[in-house]
Amino acid sequence: MFKPEVYAARRKQLRESLSGGVVLLPGNDFSSMNYPANFYHFRQDSDFLYFFGHDHDGHSGIMDVDEGKDILVGDDLTMDDIIWMGNQPVMKDKAAQCGTEHTLSRGKLSEYIKDAMDKGRKVHILPPYRGDHWLALEGIFGKSHSEIRQHVSVEAIKAVVKLREIKDAGEIAEIEKAVDIAYIMHTTSMKMAMPGIVEQEIAGTVEGLALAHGKPVSFPVILSQNGQILHNHDHSQVLKEGRMMVTDTGTESPFHYASDITRTVPVGGKFNTRQKEIYEIVLKANVDTIEMIKPGVFYKDVHFLAARTIANGLKDLGLMKGDTDEIVKAGAHALFFPHGLGHAMGLDVHDMEGLGENFVGYDDSVQRSDQFGLAFLRFGKKLQPGYVMTDEPGCYFIPALIDMWKSEGKFMEFINYDKVETYKDFGGVRIEDDILVTEDGYKLLGKPIPKTVKEIEDTMKK
Repeated sequence: MFKPEVYAARRKQLRESLSGGVVLLPGNDFSSMNYPANFYHFRQDSDFLYFFGHDHDGHSGIMDVDEGKDILVGDDLTMDDIIWMGNQPVMKDKAAQCGTEHTLSRGKLSEYIKDAMDKGRKVHILPPYRGDHWLALEGIFGKSHSEIRQHVSVEAIKAVVKLREIKDAGEIAEIEKAVDIAYIMHTTSMKMAMPGIVEQEIAGTVEGLALAHGKPVSFPVILSQNGQILHNHDHSQVLKEGRMMVTDTGTESPFHYASDITRTVPVGGKFNTRQKEIYEIVLKANVDTIEMIKPGVFYKDVHFLAARTIANGLKDLGLMKGDTDEIVKAGAHALFFPHGLGHAMGLDVHDMEGLGENFVGYDDSVQRSDQFGLAFLRFGKKLQPGYVMTDEPGCYFIPALIDMWKSEGKFMEFINYDKVETYKDFGGVRIEDDILVTEDGYKLLGKPIPKTVKEIEDTMKK
């Protein structure tokens, strides 16, 4: 945990940004896998972690805006608990660790919330994302599922986003720890990417390295020579010479801050001409867009730079044609780049996505597009100092999408389908880094992970 005053200050800021009422933050409980006592790995709710810090099940938090106090909800362990789990601090000490002196037993939580409602006070909750949260809230509020939805507070969502989106020095240090572990994961993946290796062997090793050096992976490992499948969690293929292997993975720091890095390498360790040509296009998009990052720039505009760079590169190879600006305006480039450039990152690898992507990545100054490809841009608004962003351009050859657009005669003026047909066996390339927006520009977070052609080939030789 951070120091107690960190959590106290965060809660104070949230309380001061709300008009009144009570904020209820349920923490997570264990979830059973296949019988009651066999649990999935426990992961605490990120909003509870941000405001109360405790990485244990059975807790909730209350921020009473009207009374100006914060309450840690939970129970002291019984002897049965201690036998199985060992000693834990008592609730009074846990409260002090997160900067408050107030505690409440779980059995009294419903009474507290119902008393607030009886007095006409607003009870704010954030959008629940787990079934057990909904069931617990039904018991706490004494209301049905549909009635509880009325307590999901846009006011609280916007206030939480405003706080969590700006990372302080302690948070940035945690993210860098996670990126440094990702360095080990990715350089190991590169060295293992040899013909005849089953993808699962590499994916399992990468996940094991995350656990050996910190916390679990920050999302399920994406690793495949079928990199044209953007989130490919199938690891059953045997690697073959001439294919490119995409590894998209990261881990969590001790305080659960995420890293999210992607590298693409040639199976066997040496780029052939076609691989190098596509890879260099994506690398240029990655480098050029990172250099554009600074406060006041719309991330949507950074995305458009990536789109233009990829379109220009594909024009040079004869895969696209026509005016680059018209290509991007029409969305023709999305045949090859069908996703957004990046997303916010922090305690969640897609930071605060549970609160709603549009609350996190968009505001009154920029609206989300419904155009294919651009619609998947998770973050479009102006950058501010303290934001942590991923930058992950890609170029993919998706046979089903190519066939569909070709059969529809779509963007014939921009796409050379005859040439594209010869790339349907290629797969995909994605390159991703984690970037801090600074006061006057950007900082690439963590130990630099090989990404130039020479750096990758040199690493794979080892």
